[in-house]
Amino acid sequence: MQRFLEKLIPPIPEAVRDEFAVLSATRLQSQSRALFLAMFLTIPLVLYASSTGADPAIRYGIPLAMAGCCLLGYISLIKDRNASGSADLARKFIAESTFFSAALCVLVSIWCVLSWVNAPPEMRLFYPFTLALGSLTTIYNLATIRLAAILNIIIGIVPITIIMLLSGDPVGWSAAGSLIMVTTFLYRVITWQNDQYINQLVLRHEMRELAHTDPLTSVFNRRALAEQLDRQIATGEEQSGFTVALIDLDGFKPVNDQFGHAVGDQLLIEVASRLQRACGENGIVARMGGDEFAILLSPESTISSSACADHMLAALVPPCNLENHVIRVRASIGIATWPVDGETAEALFEVADTQLYAVKNYASKTDAGDISRRRGLRSKSS
Repeated sequence: MQRFLEKLIPPIPEAVRDEFAVLSATRLQSQSRALFLAMFLTIPLVLYASSTGADPAIRYGIPLAMAGCCLLGYISLIKDRNASGSADLARKFIAESTFFSAALCVLVSIWCVLSWVNAPPEMRLFYPFTLALGSLTTIYNLATIRLAAILNIIIGIVPITIIMLLSGDPVGWSAAGSLIMVTTFLYRVITWQNDQYINQLVLRHEMRELAHTDPLTSVFNRRALAEQLDRQIATGEEQSGFTVALIDLDGFKPVNDQFGHAVGDQLLIEVASRLQRACGENGIVARMGGDEFAILLSPESTISSSACADHMLAALVPPCNLENHVIRVRASIGIATWPVDGETAEALFEVADTQLYAVKNYASKTDAGDISRRRGLRSKSS
């Protein structure tokens, strides 16, 4: 049963679920206005052509209730519902539309079935014909919302089709057969369009990922970091600053020279993974090129600017075991905080870069001093 339901209503890939909801809601909102208006304007014609022998509640009550629903839906959509404002708003709008369309379809189906039963033979085909025009148009309008489309088929098309098949009237059989074929064809078309729509979103998402991802380490690249930083600056508040860090590995070239570029690449992958784990959910890592990485910690991060350097360097302390080689990673880091150290991305990077190379120069001088002291000790001992 679960497999059947998944085949009938396939789950949307998580990577594009939000985008699909927003686009579906936007499409539905723009098209539904015209649909509600058209259905509302059709009601007077339905009242005029309805069978005079029908019960007043069927002939007038239900169509007027349908007109009220259409008018209510149209007025609601005239206002800016902002269904595309966020994925949550889009899902709420889709859920409301699914329920509302199903409720309206119930009224139309009841009207059609009761009118068919009470109408003289020469008037009967008018009702399924009118229902088919409205229901099939609504189903197509709900093309990107499979559940809503299926509900409209089950509620609107199936009951009158069954009645016509059981009527014993060859004309009714013919009309039912035509309705089945048209509905089946329409559902296959909207299903195919829906699948193509999702596939295009997935492809677009994958292309964006490729454009924003470092191919070796799978973290963000320089371009993606710049976009994230620009968004953070645009939406940031001075009382809730954020941190930018630049990290450069020390002594990476000897690793390539001694163990080969394959091991060097694995080392970069391991470093990127450790930094990403150290950042947590409220930080991103980007590879700027070569053995240089950047980190952007959001205001929600529990890692303070003062503790950022120690926290990130501590993640690199444990040795890396790569292809039976034990490699220890050393790194230098420069920190900049918005807006204290700069209000633009360029200013932040400049401060972090200056601090980074000051740390590297200090480390180089320290290492050189250690080497000189060791040489001096050797000369004395000799």
